[in-house]
Amino acid sequence: MILRSALTTEDISFLNDSVILITGGTGSFGKKCVEIILQNSSPRKLIIFSRDELKQFEMSQIFSDTRYKCIRYFIGDVRDKERLHRAFGGVDYVIHAAALKQVPAAEYNPFEAVKTNILGAQNIIDTAIDKKVKGVVALSTDKACNPINLYGATKLCSDKLFVASNAYVRREDTRLSVVRYGNVVGSRGSVIPFFMSKRKTGVLPVTDPRMTRFWITLEQGVYFVLRCLRDMVGGEIFVPKIPSMNIMDLAKSIAPECQIEIVGIRPGEKLHEVMISRDDARNTIEFEDHYVIKPQFWFFDRRFSPAGYSTVPEDFEFNSGTNSAWLSIEELQAMFSVKA
Repeated sequence: MILRSALTTEDISFLNDSVILITGGTGSFGKKCVEIILQNSSPRKLIIFSRDELKQFEMSQIFSDTRYKCIRYFIGDVRDKERLHRAFGGVDYVIHAAALKQVPAAEYNPFEAVKTNILGAQNIIDTAIDKKVKGVVALSTDKACNPINLYGATKLCSDKLFVASNAYVRREDTRLSVVRYGNVVGSRGSVIPFFMSKRKTGVLPVTDPRMTRFWITLEQGVYFVLRCLRDMVGGEIFVPKIPSMNIMDLAKSIAPECQIEIVGIRPGEKLHEVMISRDDARNTIEFEDHYVIKPQFWFFDRRFSPAGYSTVPEDFEFNSGTNSAWLSIEELQAMFSVKA
């Protein structure tokens, strides 16, 4: 079953008259998040925090501060703690979407990824606690589970920082949690725009015909993050139940007329992605449309109500290759509006 955008206007009314800051706010997620927040709530202030002034200018043509009086555009980098301290003044909620996420770039420039994805995460945590931000949700990735590349390793470290930070802050002051999901349909740098650009050549390069990935739409991802921001108790990792797809089905859905060229798995890639490992299963609880990985610290257990969920089997693993939900070619085409 594909995760539905289940939230209604009332569901995000907790954002009314609040101050929200989105790091990496000019990215694909940030722009869709801003659109949905503005359509369904009335924040007092909505701050777009990012380091690229050109992208902020381009975004301001869509969401101008003259039309949307709550919008603010802040130039800044999560590596710069002083700037974060200035930007977080009076902020109620933070959605941390800033990251260096291109796998090859992270492999070639490892410490740049460390400075943004790990040290930047620590800056976000410290500043949010110092400024008494009510809630922080950090966006993670399936590559953070059993990582084999540097990007995944930095995001795993970031996840650990956000989870553990709840141990040294009062819950009533600041709650910090993580949302982990898979590939986002149509996001910048994903395989879909790459395949679409290759259609005109008549050849689609495919790494391995057995490869599978989890998929979620931007809208689904945003609504899930907002729900987690509303419902989190602090310290948990939220994982949505989302479907898998096979890379060959994706290629056929985009360009059925193209020849397939098998090029081999690139460094740092897996055949199948995992969002919950067997080692995480002992701390994982299951809800209707998502899972929650609870912190390993025993003293966090009192935060979780004993009702409303079930535990997963000890050998459970949420793996894109063994997933029970799969996208058909027709569903894939509907997700990104490609007509074969």
